[in-house]
Amino acid sequence: MRPAPTTAPGQPGGGQPLMHQKGAETQPFGTVKQLPIGLGHDTRMYAGQRLNRVLADTQILYSLYKKHHWLMRGATFYALHLMLDEHAERQLAIVDALAERIQSLGAVAVGDPRHVAELTSIPRPPDGVEPVPVMLSRLLDAHERILVDARDAAARIAAEGDEGSNDLLISEVVRTGEAQVWFLAEHLVDTPLVRA
Repeated sequence: MRPAPTTAPGQPGGGQPLMHQKGAETQPFGTVKQLPIGLGHDTRMYAGQRLNRVLADTQILYSLYKKHHWLMRGATFYALHLMLDEHAERQLAIVDALAERIQSLGAVAVGDPRHVAELTSIPRPPDGVEPVPVMLSRLLDAHERILVDARDAAARIAAEGDEGSNDLLISEVVRTGEAQVWFLAEHLVDTPLVRA
């Protein structure tokens, strides 16, 4: 015979998950909490806002890469299918790095896809399939929007003394974006496969 439980279900230590919990928001989006990182409130607030814009756009870029990876067509299907997936994985790593930087500043990183859609500057594509060159062009446009914003944010954030955010924007967002643009753009060169 089993011994009787020492705690009632739903009580601490009872083994029952405490589900359906509700609570008040502990830090609103658009605010920063104080952390001892040697940067003032206004600098951290500004950096958090700018990084969240880049984060929202990068999350949309990641989603576009995955969508286009699934929808590739034609003679270069295999190469593009693999390349777009590789690019998507790199963008996902940047999403994580941006979100963690925002949190380390004491701000709140945008994470809910519905909130991301409100913040992004990247236009929404059609829900269906577009021609391959159009999908690649759409990715190039998204990259350019992010690159322009990231460079501007990096310069302004550096002027405020936040070298950590500046480094992330330049070394990860800009350098990765530039390389991915190069690879994408080369697929739009009209070069015959069998004759010169």
